[in-house]
Amino acid sequence: MLRRECLSWLGVSLCLQVVADTPAPLWAQPTPPAPLSPLRLPDVKFVPTPPAVVAAMLRMATLQEGDVLYDLGSGDGRIPIMAARAYGIAAVGIDIDVRRIEEANEYARTAGVTETVQFLLGDLFTADIREATVVTLYLLDVLNERLRPTLLRDLLPGTRIISHAFRMGDWEPEQTVRVDGRMIYLWTVPEPAASLP
Repeated sequence: MLRRECLSWLGVSLCLQVVADTPAPLWAQPTPPAPLSPLRLPDVKFVPTPPAVVAAMLRMATLQEGDVLYDLGSGDGRIPIMAARAYGIAAVGIDIDVRRIEEANEYARTAGVTETVQFLLGDLFTADIREATVVTLYLLDVLNERLRPTLLRDLLPGTRIISHAFRMGDWEPEQTVRVDGRMIYLWTVPEPAASLP
């Protein structure tokens, strides 16, 4: 929109047409990123893992350079973020709750680990986890058992699986630790020829 402005200088009037301050049309404005959309209801209610338990889970995983940690049902992202900060490894969190993903990304920015940690909105039962050398869980016994065939099929032998509080059916853990009254379990993906119950 144009508007007319007139100036007077030593008795001489000069009139100009100037562009008025109007907002750019919608098609010319930058498009914000599309908000994440929920996939389905979460399988479990979000309950954060206490920091001491997170630290113990990561110690149990014997993390080293080159490891890639996947946290399935990552909630607010505390396990991947601590793994990246304390051990310098790459980590991925997968959660089906949009709010948790947004929260985790904000925490990752605050912690300064966005170059090594990413959080993905996804279903932990269908997510591609083949890159993982360590998998962490805080689900339920029944969900761990449901996930077990995928873990054994998709993960390479030697991949460590660490679960806070919940077991994996009749697959006996190799190591069990109690921290502040909470149990942590460790399994290692076996060679394909190895038999499991």
